[in-house]
Amino acid sequence: MDADTVFRALADPTRRRLLDALHAQAGLTLGELCDGLAMRRQSVSEHLALLEAAGLVTAVRSGRRKLHYLNPVPIHDIQTRWIWKFEEPNLGLLDQIRHRAEERPMADPVPAYVYTTYLRATAADVWRALVDPELTGRFWGHAQVSDWTVGSRVEHTRTDGSGVVDAVGTVLVVEPPARLSFGFDTPEQDADPAFEPSVVTFTIEPFGDIVRLTVTHTNLPDATARAAIAHGWPAVFANLKTLLETGDVLPHAPWETPAGVPAG
Repeated sequence: MDADTVFRALADPTRRRLLDALHAQAGLTLGELCDGLAMRRQSVSEHLALLEAAGLVTAVRSGRRKLHYLNPVPIHDIQTRWIWKFEEPNLGLLDQIRHRAEERPMADPVPAYVYTTYLRATAADVWRALVDPELTGRFWGHAQVSDWTVGSRVEHTRTDGSGVVDAVGTVLVVEPPARLSFGFDTPEQDADPAFEPSVVTFTIEPFGDIVRLTVTHTNLPDATARAAIAHGWPAVFANLKTLLETGDVLPHAPWETPAGVPAG
């Protein structure tokens, strides 16, 4: 069958509705196909004739009735000629993404988390504490390992000697000693090309004889994650502040429950 004839037959929405009806139920009569269509019987008959001429519909006599059946071969030929050889794998993936997006209601965006503290230190001291693996290991419990150039990888590595990396990201902004920004998520999430990472931004501002340090954590996945980091960042900043002002961290990590104190 000539492809132009098939395309012309498919161009009309009424004819596509007739094909949908025959796909849902084969062997329909003209009267049954007219149900639900706001047009004269003669007009529906003319549409069916065009579909038959394109080979998309086959009519079979059964006694005094004329039964109509969908013939999918011309559509399959179009799919083979115009879809499969071009973009079938990519289109299939996009179709899955579209269906998932349509199935899931859009969630309200999670607000950014912002926390500010003040330190008796210089901006240079605070900057060094944020980018030095040894210092971050002392006050954060994980060493922040990176060469700190834009586009480089950041690894949040345990300091227990295991070498386990609990969080990773990409360096986004490096403006010493004022601003540092990078992605911050689990290695599994970071490996997913479709995943949008959360972003941590440190802003260091001289404030008279002291320094104002602000962390802004954006693009958080949900309210649970935001609640978790709302407990974590104040504890990390308290340890950092103590280290820079006294030369040592707090007696025990503030994110851990000390011995003899009930949890919660």
